[in-house]
Amino acid sequence: MARRPQELLHLLTRAERLAVRRVQSVLDEFDCSVEAWRVLDLLSDGQGHNMTALADHAFLPAPSLTKLMDQLVDQNLVYRRVDPADRRRVLAHLTPRGKQRWQLLAREVRADWKDLENLPAGEELDGLLTQLAEALEGRLTTGPAHLTTGRAGKAVGQAR
Repeated sequence: MARRPQELLHLLTRAERLAVRRVQSVLDEFDCSVEAWRVLDLLSDGQGHNMTALADHAFLPAPSLTKLMDQLVDQNLVYRRVDPADRRRVLAHLTPRGKQRWQLLAREVRADWKDLENLPAGEELDGLLTQLAEALEGRLTTGPAHLTTGRAGKAVGQAR
């Protein structure tokens, strides 16, 4: 029997909150927030990313990301440069200190999550969650002015 949407939403929310709480308990030892860890994680690929990509990855609104980025710059973990391809945009990069910090945090979080690596169907779960996120993302970006509509045709999302 298929789960009702509210049951699935409850399970996903519970799992997300427990996962964030667990990661935050590791990051607390290093005075780092989950959002900062997410920013460092995205920047760890060495390619540089714009503020929109960082806000999306960290699940932060633009003003909150700006404040966080200022803190990361002040800590000498991140630096900003004008995008050579589009001089109107700024790209963020890890400093050498930021890369070392990210490596330490990634190692500590992985060590803490070691017991979760052997969950039955772990890879399958990754695939299923990716499919769910993509399906929901597709639903959220359809319709007029990017509004999600419910069954009665009423707008339930926000205009973008």
